[in-house]
Parts: sequence; C-alpha cells; structure tokens
Amino acid sequence: VSSQIDIHSKYGGVVPEIASREHLKKLNLILETCFDNANLNIKDIDAVSVTRTPGLEGSLLVGKMVARTISFLLKVPLIEVNHLEAHLFASVFTTSFDTKFTEYLQPPGIGLIISGGHTRLVYIKEWGDYKILGNTRDDAVGECFDKVASILGLPYPGGPGIEKVAEYGNPLKFRFPVAKLGDSYDFSYSGIKTAVLYKIKYDFNGNISEKQRNDIAASFQRAAFEPLVNKSIKAAKAYRVNWLFVCGGVAANKKLREVFKEKTVKENFKVIFPRASLCTDNASMVAACGQFYLNRKS
Repeated sequence: VSSQIDIHSKYGGVVPEIASREHLKKLNLILETCFDNANLNIKDIDAVSVTRTPGLEGSLLVGKMVARTISFLLKVPLIEVNHLEAHLFASVFTTSFDTKFTEYLQPPGIGLIISGGHTRLVYIKEWGDYKILGNTRDDAVGECFDKVASILGLPYPGGPGIEKVAEYGNPLKFRFPVAKLGDSYDFSYSGIKTAVLYKIKYDFNGNISEKQRNDIAASFQRAAFEPLVNKSIKAAKAYRVNWLFVCGGVAANKKLREVFKEKTVKENFKVIFPRASLCTDNASMVAACGQFYLNRKS
C-alpha cells in the first residue's frame, strides 16, 4: 500500500495533477512489492481488474494504461469495474459484529457507500444488479468531514482527525442542523458544514479553545451520522433484507460503527463493516469485483 496523504495534506486536499504523477512514479514499485510479498510471478496472473470510473481522470488513466498493458502482454482478460460497486465487494473479505464471511453475502441486501466524494444508498437485488435509493445532493459526507476539519484547524484527511478529537468532546453540546429531505433516501451535507463555520465565526468570534473544538467536532460527528444511520435502517426495513453493508472510507470511523450497533441491536438484520484497511480505496475490493464479473462470463 502506497499513500499520498503526506504529499496532499499541505494543500488541504488532493491535487489531481500531482496525484496522477505520483501514480506514474509508484505503480511499478507497488507491483514489484506486491508480487514479492505474495511469492508470485507476474505470469501467474489469470486476469487483470482495474477501476474504470468514477475518480480523478488522470489517476484513472494511469491505472488503466498499466492494466491494459499487462492484459495485452500476458493475453489475459481485462475487467474494468465501477469504483463504487467495488466498495460493495469489500464484503467478501469482511466480518460483521458476530459472524465471519468468506464468500459473497446472499442478496438481497442494502449497501451504504460513504467514501470521500460519494454518499450513496443502494438496494442490492443480486450482485451486479442494484437499485440506487439515494445519493448526496451536494457535499458527500467524506468531503464534509474534510471541510469541517479544515475549519477546525485539523489536518487532511479530515475523518481521522475529527474522530480523534471528538473522543474528548461532548456530542450533545451543540445542535447542528441535519437535512432530513422528507421521505427521500437522499443526503445533504452543505448545511451542516456552513452551520459549523457560522458557529465558530459568530458565537466564538473565530477563536475556539481546545475544549470547544472537541465539543464542536463531537457534535458535528453525531449530526453527520444521524441521516446515514436512520436512512439505512429505514431502507433495510422497507426492503425486508437480512443484512446492511456499510463501506467506504467513512465506514472506518469507530463511533459510526458503535451508533449502528446501538440502533440495530434489536433489528432482524445484521450490520456489516469491512475491516478498517478495506474501507478506504484499495486494490482488494477491485480484484473481488473483477473476479465476480470474470466468473459470470465463464
């Protein structure tokens, strides 16, 4: 695993041109390390899976060129997959609160995808067949965490920083607005981000103590999680499913997992999370998604 966080943190977010150049520098090294660690040779590859969309165009292009080159040279199948669908396939390697899964979860189920730029709720009729129930109408929850972290003077990416300081704060200290959007399964996070900004600017004249920062972070986190949890549970009940899978970078948040567990302890469905290393974008989920489509073709 190679991370660019240290490079982009100084800019407060990902710079697309820098990201794609770093991909060019690192991909061959990553491949060599991967094969060494797995005690495999590149000729052992049976197929290549690569992210097609969505994502930063430059970075996706670098990945696709490398994948296509390997596929062409080895004369093996190339499977291009959707980034968001790939997050759902992290379930192949994951555990719930009380059960370990080593194969595909049996549909139907509900998937909540909460990554950096996306917030999406889907009904999984079958693997490969989905109904989108709700999307974000403005900021995704991950983007909102990044922006609020910046307002609070916390480093990029914002999720881990807010989670860390929120542990020392009072989540009931401040009441931040949550967009309910009626009966819709959609999400909206622009309002809560602005509310945090105005709280600091007008109530504290732009100056907050460490304790106030911690209380704001904890209160923001509680409010941000409320629609994620409530709408996911509502969908699971409406579609009468046995499981709800929560994935994407924000799903690594320990407090979010606690809230889901508390709210669903008496429900007739299980809430399942990937282990933290498989929440953020990773090659394992792309491989699992590609393997599914490869097997379906054969």
